[in-house]
Amino acid sequence: MTTFCFYFSCCRDCSGQQEKYSCALLAHERRGELSWPSSAAGSEDRGERGPAARAARPRRGRSVRRDGRRRRALPGTRNAAPGRGTHPPQSRAAPGAMFPLWKAVLSESVLGYISWSLYHALPPMIYYFPLQTLALTGVEVFAVAFFSPIFLTIGPFWRLANNEYVLAFLRLTMVGSLASYHAPNASIRLLILAAGVSSSLLVQTVTWWSGNSLQRFIRIWGFMLGKIMLLVLRIWYTSLNPVWSSQVANTVILTIGFIAAVEQIHSGGDKRKQETNKTGNVIRETASHPHWFLSGIAFGSLMFLTLWIFGEVSLISRWAVSGHPHTGPDPNPYGGTVLLGLAHGLMLSFWSWSSIISFALFLIGLASSAGLLYLHTWSAAVAGNILGTFTMCVWPQLAGRFVSCPHPGKAMSTAMFAYVLELFFCVWCTAYKFVPGGVYIRESSHLLLGFIMLCIGVDFLTGPKKDLSSVFEVKSNQKPFFKRSKNYIKLLLWLLVGVGLLGLGLRYKTYQKKLGQGVPKRDFSAMIWPFRFGYDNEGWSNLEGSANLLNQTGADFITIIESDASKPFIGNHDPTMWLGERLGFYTDFGPSTRDHTWGIMALSRYPIVKSTHHLLPSPEGEIAPAISLTVNFTGKLVDFVVAHFGNEETLTVQTRTDGVATLCIVE
Repeated sequence: MTTFCFYFSCCRDCSGQQEKYSCALLAHERRGELSWPSSAAGSEDRGERGPAARAARPRRGRSVRRDGRRRRALPGTRNAAPGRGTHPPQSRAAPGAMFPLWKAVLSESVLGYISWSLYHALPPMIYYFPLQTLALTGVEVFAVAFFSPIFLTIGPFWRLANNEYVLAFLRLTMVGSLASYHAPNASIRLLILAAGVSSSLLVQTVTWWSGNSLQRFIRIWGFMLGKIMLLVLRIWYTSLNPVWSSQVANTVILTIGFIAAVEQIHSGGDKRKQETNKTGNVIRETASHPHWFLSGIAFGSLMFLTLWIFGEVSLISRWAVSGHPHTGPDPNPYGGTVLLGLAHGLMLSFWSWSSIISFALFLIGLASSAGLLYLHTWSAAVAGNILGTFTMCVWPQLAGRFVSCPHPGKAMSTAMFAYVLELFFCVWCTAYKFVPGGVYIRESSHLLLGFIMLCIGVDFLTGPKKDLSSVFEVKSNQKPFFKRSKNYIKLLLWLLVGVGLLGLGLRYKTYQKKLGQGVPKRDFSAMIWPFRFGYDNEGWSNLEGSANLLNQTGADFITIIESDASKPFIGNHDPTMWLGERLGFYTDFGPSTRDHTWGIMALSRYPIVKSTHHLLPSPEGEIAPAISLTVNFTGKLVDFVVAHFGNEETLTVQTRTDGVATLCIVE
């Protein structure tokens, strides 16, 4: 038995006027596109309830123009009143109506993916700069990009943002900001990303509160499906977002994004001159929810929870991980259970529940969040999967209540305030050594998760228990279109899940073939590397370059410190899994992400027999991790002890040194 010790010290209703909808369908048949019917007239009619209003309406049985003359019958329809036989023949209308709905769902999902990608990318870009100095640098002010909806609380700004040309410009700016990947340096990329996030939130606020019920329903669901699309694409790129990791993928997604944006602009989705300064018309379509502050806090917390713990399907495994041989579920293939849990949560959201069932669901979600924090290995992973199902289950209901608020700018600004505050709190929990007031927040993820669940629970348990489509006052002539939209949403959801599971299966099969290729020999080489989470000197995540460098060394045993990137402010990806699959090495990730360390990964060309994860004494400084492990090197058991001491020159270093010395003696 041979023991080695390594350490490193580093520093859019059909508005009740069937005639108008018939015209839209005929126009679609002639031009091959969908013209969305306007909702403003319908919502204004619904607002008139007096006798004078009823007398002013045209009598049933004849179609009357505004000047009192009888309308000319539409080609292919009877000369009848609105609501009686004004639809074109079913064989012609139905296919024309279905295809644009499908296009709308797909386009909004692509745009939702782009929005999520921007929200994921800005925090790590901000964090890159203080990472170099281990102190706040001032670039943290770019987080104000998340507060752009506050301008929409001002009437002229709201009307300006609703202008079709301004909204089209904002859409194109949002998509175009993906080109920040090609920026020459980190500073320019940060500026472009901040502009993209601001534009995305402005578009999201305007479009979620404008248009008719069907449009808004599809837009909100597109945002949620965009999240699933993001997870699936990250599966195929081994936890990385392809739009930020490949020039080819970035160009392809940028092109598809522009096509989706232009499709939404050209289809009439951004043409709402009649609605630019009548927010109330839109709010009447929904059961108004006056508590915008509470709903905003809950929605922002829900967004952050989805980013924090479910930003990538491997994260649950990294929260539940332990040492070999009982490590808990590996990210691949068991990340597929996380994807399935999230998808089943969205499917459950199509149901309406009683207050008792809602309360029981919340208790299950609350218990699962505690289990993820305090249980270990498989138990923690099961709790995390249940939490994922609960999270996506409440997404449509909380989003529907959120867009029912009568103050769009205030509601979205409040949501982003909660989102950013919780994001910074998450940073302070781990980086407490390098930020002001960090000593009071250190290792307090349990308080953060508890606060998030409380906010979600209060909003979830108060108000009507309806699915998202029930939030809107859907007239009977609209229901078929909502039903078709739901079918398309479910179909796209399970198509995405199937593609994701296929990707995991192919990756797993390839990885298993690579393992065990270490040739028998008498000696081995080892190395240790302060990784800084795989960022290069220009602020790009460069795992490909890292893998090439590691290959050149020919090392059999590799320890990489500062490797836990499964945090939202670092990138929410898994370098350990990526490098292990790329190099064909056995891996050990530790300690758990919930332990607030910067992480250690061990890569071995030879099987890891056992390992233990340690937290070294940290009375003053950051939490320092260590791993003791045994490797089967060509039939011989070799022990290793690896540690990260940190960068303090204080008594803490001495206590950590003593702890590592003890581990070496025991091993």
